[in-house]
Amino acid sequence: MKKIYVGNFSFSMTESELRSMFEPYGAIESASVATDRDTGRSRGFGFVTMPNDSEAESAMAALNGKESGGRALTVNEARPQKERSGFGGGRGNARGPRQRREPRW
Repeated sequence: MKKIYVGNFSFSMTESELRSMFEPYGAIESASVATDRDTGRSRGFGFVTMPNDSEAESAMAALNGKESGGRALTVNEARPQKERSGFGGGRGNARGPRQRREPRW
C-alpha cells in the first residue's frame, strides 16, 4: 500500500477527477483533495492511496511533471505526517498569557 502526494493542481479539481487521473495505472484505494478548513476550497494538493506498490510507482513516474490545467503536477510518495501538539501552534506559552518583552534596541 502506497500513499502518493499530488500537488500543484488546479483549485477546481475534484476527488473524482483526481481518482480518474490515476485509474489508468491501477487500482485506487482512496483519493482525497485537501480543503481549507474555513472556506472549504481546495488547497491545490491531495493524496491518492494505491494498494499495489508497482502500480503506484508507475503512476508517480508517469504523472510527475505532467501538465494539468496549465500547471505541472508534483507527484511523489507522501511523507509521514508530523506529530502536532494539541495547543494550536503559535508562539508563546500554551499554558498561560504571553510575557511582555522589552524591545531590543
